[in-house]
This record gives sequence, C-alpha cells and structure tokens, in this order.
Amino acid sequence: MARLSIPKPGRRFVIGVPYTWLVLFFFLPFLILLYISFVDMGNDIAPFKPIWNTETGLLKLKYENYLSIFRTADGGALFKTIYTEAYVRSIWYALCTAVLCLVVGYPFSYFIARSPASVRPALLMMVMLPFWTSFLLRVYAWKGILADQGVLNRTLMLLGLTDEPILMLYTDISMLVGMTYVYLPFMILPLYANLVKMDFRLLEAAYDLGASPFKAFWLVTVPLSKAGIIAGFMLVFIPSVGEFVIPSLLGGPENIMIGRVVWDEMFTSNNWPRATALAVVMIGLIVIPLAIYYHYTGDSAEPRN
Repeated sequence: MARLSIPKPGRRFVIGVPYTWLVLFFFLPFLILLYISFVDMGNDIAPFKPIWNTETGLLKLKYENYLSIFRTADGGALFKTIYTEAYVRSIWYALCTAVLCLVVGYPFSYFIARSPASVRPALLMMVMLPFWTSFLLRVYAWKGILADQGVLNRTLMLLGLTDEPILMLYTDISMLVGMTYVYLPFMILPLYANLVKMDFRLLEAAYDLGASPFKAFWLVTVPLSKAGIIAGFMLVFIPSVGEFVIPSLLGGPENIMIGRVVWDEMFTSNNWPRATALAVVMIGLIVIPLAIYYHYTGDSAEPRN
C-alpha cells in the first residue's frame, strides 16, 4: 500500500505552528522573567534595568534574589523561609487536589465511557457546563455555600443535624473543595478519552478466567488507563501549584500558597526581581521533574529490536 507523504513545506508548517506558539507565549516570556530575576532594582521602581556594567560590559547579576528564597536575611538555617514553606504548601495542596480529582473523576469517566454512544455527548456537555460560567462566579458561589450562614449550614440546622454553624469557610477543606470542583473536568476528560478506546471484552475475558470484578478492574482497566491517569494528574497538578484566586477567596491566612506570595512581592512590596525569581523556581520545580519523567518513559516505550 502506498504511503501518503506530506510535502515538506506542509510538514514544516504543521510542525512550525506549535513551535512558534511556544516560543512567543512561553519561551520569550520566560526569558523576560529570567532577566528581571537577576536585576538589582535598588530604590528604583523600574524592573527593566541593565544586568551588565555599562563601563566594563561585564554581567552584574544579583544572585541574592534567588538566595533569599532559601536563606533568611540573618543567614539562618536553609529552607526555613516563608517562601520555601509556601512552595511545600503549594505542592502539598496540588497533590491533594489531583488525588481528590482522580478519586472523584475516575468513576465519572468510567461511567461515561460505558454509557451508550447516544448518551455520551450529553454527559460530556454536563461535565463541560461549568466552563460556560465565569470562574470567579463559581468560586464566589462556593463562598455562599460554605459560609457560616450559607446554604449548607442553614440546611444542616434546618434538618436538626447541628445547633450552630460549622466552620467550613477559610479552612483547608473549603480550599480543597473549591480546587477539586474547578479542576475536576481536567481529570475527567483525558480519562474518558483513554477509557472510551478500551476494549471492554478484555474484562469479559478476565471474568471467564475467574477474576472478580474488583480484580479485573485493578489488573485490566487501571493499567490500560495509565496514560489517561497521568495526563489528568498533570493537567490538575500543574495549574494547582500556582493557584491564586481560590486560596485567596476560600483559604484562610495560614493557607497562603506560592501564587499569593508572588502577587504580594510584585504588587505590594514592588520587588519584581524576587517575585520573578520565585516564579522561575516554581517553573523549574514543575518542568524539570516532568522532563526527567518523560525522558525515561520515552526511552522505555521505544520498541526494541
């Protein structure tokens, strides 16, 4: 059978469009962030200052913008600053959000994939329906639900399950509920795309060989949906690390994540170099492990002769 080959100009155009997009909207902005992170602003308010000596032409980089992230001003113990605590807290909340989205989203995805083909579009539309409303409106709606005099507390008191309002707003629970609700579709959609292509006759074969429903699910369905689990986990985890709106509206003062710290450094303290240094470190914490993971999984996935 003759192979259909794409002409070279067309092939270059197809490959060049995403590369151009990445260069314009990721690589160049990242270079700007990296440049500002080494600037010494002094008492000036302009962050775009030269990082080289105009007389000698030598680079004059202020590494203190990065060192101050991991070391206190008095030269105390390393990794005991508010910035490292914010990093750890952000990663922890992002992991919890991704796990909760996986636990809640997997049954949804499995149910949609096993539903009749005529019903799936309606079910998928229901999953994507929240995107039709404003992100801020959805988060503010959760404030109305979880507040002391909100819908949930009033319902519990009307049912006689509690005599006084339960503290739910501005806690870890409220923040995780809001983040899980917002990012749940990002877990459901890639899982569904993976599960809908699965040959469910494999489960019937497992049943015929004596496997219980749970064992067949664990040994057949879960391994075959590994790619969807990883994709959904990454789609939830990565934006959750830098989340700013939800922790600000639903979280308490002890739930400050790195997105809020970057905002405060940039717009409250007017310390753009440190704010961009925090952003560069956050990008490195996400991109470098991902690159290492995909490097080794890509090598292991290559067919061997």
